[in-house]
Amino acid sequence: MAENVFMTARLDSDLLRTFLAVAESGNFTRAAEGVGRTQSAVSMQIKRLEEVVGEVLFTRGARGVALTERGTELVGNARRIVALLDETASSMRAAPLGGPVRIGIPEEYGQPVLSRALGAFAKRHSKVEVTVRFGYSVSQLASLAAGELDLAVVFEWQFPSGAEVLMNDPTVWVTSIHHQLHLERPLPVAMYTRHGWSREYALRSLEQRGIDYRFAYTSDTTNGLSLAVTAGLALAPMARSNIPPDCRELTEAEGFGAIDTTRVVMHRNPRANSEAVDAMADAIREAFHQRR
Repeated sequence: MAENVFMTARLDSDLLRTFLAVAESGNFTRAAEGVGRTQSAVSMQIKRLEEVVGEVLFTRGARGVALTERGTELVGNARRIVALLDETASSMRAAPLGGPVRIGIPEEYGQPVLSRALGAFAKRHSKVEVTVRFGYSVSQLASLAAGELDLAVVFEWQFPSGAEVLMNDPTVWVTSIHHQLHLERPLPVAMYTRHGWSREYALRSLEQRGIDYRFAYTSDTTNGLSLAVTAGLALAPMARSNIPPDCRELTEAEGFGAIDTTRVVMHRNPRANSEAVDAMADAIREAFHQRR
């Protein structure tokens, strides 16, 4: 019966926004502040939504509220609906932009993040000419300084630069779930061809733990490292958010743990002050927010 009601009832977007505010804050009072309503109004909206769905969405406790199983199912759909409504409203209000936008971004965020950002951007600003450059952080920052890029998304693992933090994405040791390579000594590792970060941090993390290793594979790209791991040739240092299918992170309990505390940040060319660059920065920011 509840399933039939849920399928046929019209879900009010305002109710979904309030539902998400409560789900994300875990508290009716904070949710009320976020949506600009009274706590009693928020409670009434949640009650109304539960009547529409036909099931309880939250369990109440002394410290706030928690999603029920049904509430957890609704969260993903609610976010997509609200995001689509916001995107539609924004595209209707915004005048189409023109001009070039030049982006630099790490290879590992091309498909999962940049494709989403470009898709959202293209719907609103189809006339903008977009150029994307995949590459290492050092080269991206050099291109930004030379005026060859408008936006550069890079890894930052040492001292904060003051750039906008898009997400925290620590580097970890990754292995195939179908192999037990982490038990071998010397440990077979896959490394980037270039020197620098991989030797200074990744290999040092093994040395600090007293793990003997050997170079089993080298590659100039992150996709190359992924190939080595999934094929069972070696372990590799990879961003936690970019672990390939059928692979997993090696934990502290197994003698490994995180290699660094990398932040993914976005730098902007101070001379790139067009509305097209503003819009692209917003699209990239939102795409990373959805990936967290």
